[in-house]
Amino acid sequence: MIPPFQHVGLIGKFASGELGEILATLADFFRGRGAHVYLDLATAELLNSPIEGCEVVDRETLGERCDVAVVVGGDGTLLNAARSLVDHHVPLIGVNTGRLGFLVDISPERMLDKLEEIMDGRAVTDERLLLQATTWRDEVVIGRCVAFNDAVVHKAGDPRMLEFELRIDGHFVNRQRADGVILATPTGSTAYALSCGGPILQPGQESLVLTPICPHTLSQRPVVIPARGKVEVVISEQGHGNAQITCDGQIAMTLNGGDRVVIEPYARRICLIHPEDYDYYAVLRAKLGWG
Repeated sequence: MIPPFQHVGLIGKFASGELGEILATLADFFRGRGAHVYLDLATAELLNSPIEGCEVVDRETLGERCDVAVVVGGDGTLLNAARSLVDHHVPLIGVNTGRLGFLVDISPERMLDKLEEIMDGRAVTDERLLLQATTWRDEVVIGRCVAFNDAVVHKAGDPRMLEFELRIDGHFVNRQRADGVILATPTGSTAYALSCGGPILQPGQESLVLTPICPHTLSQRPVVIPARGKVEVVISEQGHGNAQITCDGQIAMTLNGGDRVVIEPYARRICLIHPEDYDYYAVLRAKLGWG
């Protein structure tokens, strides 16, 4: 059962009249249910006018005060919210105004009915894995990022392939030449990894998928590893081209030859809340055009 939410955060993307209208409708709904409503500061700055009855706070304060956050936008908006709120144990509800909607699964037209169900305790929850990518240079940590979908080591601004060494749980796997390599969570298995030929993993599966990007040797195939696995990618000292580590396609850092990227499960998980009729396979049918 979902407990009654007394403190609700609203997060949105896209500066349009539709966003303001949806947020205002959501604020009225939750206030009508006796909840205190907080509006994300970055979201408020996108709007032409304030949302009545909302307290505007930064993302950190929203995480500290809220029982739940409703994310209005596309999957990228929810990815950003998940990374910023996972340490606060704030569950997320997604309202889709984007293009795809694997993660933000409630349509604006049905959101009040679906939120009524959720507030009445008729809902489905699922815990999702995240990743942490740590970059080492000369045995010093120079960067760390969290990813909900995937962590990708890839070439950047250079036509040459990357050359890198791959290890899983300390075991040498191989030395590859490719455009890069993706480590995806089950959530991210339907994102970049899927377009590179990777398998689809069910969200609740305790696995990760390692998928090469345009490998030079066609025998390089996607590999599914346990969720507790630790992957190391070491960039070759020579002939590496320009390399980057990118998390969720939103956070990027330049890599040099000899840099080592360690990617492993993040210590905490994010909870997504869906209406009670949520069906993952129905989402796949709709988004992938299955018959």
